[in-house]
Amino acid sequence: MKKATEIFGNWAEQGKDVGMEKGHASSVSEMLDFAFKEKISIGKKFSFLDLGCGNGWVVRKVQEHNLCNKAVGIDGSYQMVNNAKKMGEQADYILADINSYLPERKFDLIHSMEVMYYLEDPAEVVKNLNNDWLEEEGRLIIGIDHYYENLDSHSWQEKVGTPMLMLKESEWLDIFFESGLYDVKSWRSNPSKGWSGTLVLTGKKG
Repeated sequence: MKKATEIFGNWAEQGKDVGMEKGHASSVSEMLDFAFKEKISIGKKFSFLDLGCGNGWVVRKVQEHNLCNKAVGIDGSYQMVNNAKKMGEQADYILADINSYLPERKFDLIHSMEVMYYLEDPAEVVKNLNNDWLEEEGRLIIGIDHYYENLDSHSWQEKVGTPMLMLKESEWLDIFFESGLYDVKSWRSNPSKGWSGTLVLTGKKG
């Protein structure tokens, strides 16, 4: 088993990061639309962080929103961050270990797609996000394709060759509730035959 950052670093060198963008685009758009509606209703400028940003495609997408005044990406893979900087130098990209990093500032919206189950202790990370990364009333929204109810994902750990945490939807919800987030909810994005869809979880800092 290799570290996830090593696997994704190799993928970045092979150009597979572009395919990841195409594969996740629909679910991410649904997640961002949900978050943007709230930001538009508030009518204030917001700061954004993409946790596990890969080549930065979500950061670049959010940066175009007229209410976004700051967009930052963080990733543990040097090659991914390097690709992100080449594709969009206007945004800030941070190379760091998500498990232990403490940001210099807080954010109004934190997004993460297909990252949480690679982390050493996602429950601790979500707790830290609530305590140290989110602004008051800030929102965390994450997407996960590898979870117990999505049977198609059960073979991924062996196929990819890196440790992946397999949790049920109820267990992910418990992680959000126990972190202190409120207004916690979940849904499935883009389900189809043989595919349970992306598990979306979101909550706010109170």
